[in-house]
Amino acid sequence: MSHELFVAAAYGISALGILGLVAWNLIDQRARKAELADLEARGLRRRSDRADTGNR
Repeated sequence: MSHELFVAAAYGISALGILGLVAWNLIDQRARKAELADLEARGLRRRSDRADTGNR
C-alpha cells in the first residue's frame, strides 16, 4: 500500500479542519461586531472609550 494516499488524506483533512476554524472565527467576528454596534446604538460605550480621569 502506498503511503502517499495516507499523507494526502491527512493533509486534506487537516486543511478542511483549519478552513472550518477560520470560517467559524469570521462568522463569530461578524456576530460580535453586530452585537457591539447594537450596544453602542443603545448608548452603551466601551470602558476604553471613557476619558482618562487620571485615577490610575
